[in-house]
Amino acid sequence: MNKSFRTALALAALAALPVLAVPLAKVALATDKQPVAQTAQAPQSSTARDVAASGRPAFTGADGLTVQEAAPIPKDVTDDRRKQRNYPEQPPVIPHSVAGYQLDLNANKCLTCHSREMTGDSQAPMVSVTHFQDRDGQVLGAVSARRYFCLQCHVPQSDVQPRVPNLFQDVDSVIRGAHPPAAKGGK
Repeated sequence: MNKSFRTALALAALAALPVLAVPLAKVALATDKQPVAQTAQAPQSSTARDVAASGRPAFTGADGLTVQEAAPIPKDVTDDRRKQRNYPEQPPVIPHSVAGYQLDLNANKCLTCHSREMTGDSQAPMVSVTHFQDRDGQVLGAVSARRYFCLQCHVPQSDVQPRVPNLFQDVDSVIRGAHPPAAKGGK
């Protein structure tokens, strides 16, 4: 085969990929499969609707596929109470809403309360002294650029139930389980 024929053959194969991928995408992206007849007869729930009736065009015009409605966004926990940490060096979680906070190269809304200068007025805990060190351990006068984007480590909490059971045990619980306390006044 000559080089131009192989190139044309390769280009034709690449052009055919989207056509071949559509049936696979219908199967892979469908959240539920229901027979078309069942969809027409059964009353529609508020959580699953027929794609054609959703008011949005179906991604491929597939019949009989349903789309799951997303649950409403849960509310943030805003009780401003510090949560117990589960392990040493765990970043504290954020006990208040951070919606609308500007946190970019130009401004850090978190530091308006948590900076060393503002904690007296805000009564918020000051950022850890580790935030004032560079990667070499050199102490800086301001928050290190490595620690400037708070939401990389600190996360707001939401009032939701876990989607899967959490079997995590903190180190103190593990130690207590391995060595139960001795009975008082006994032998």
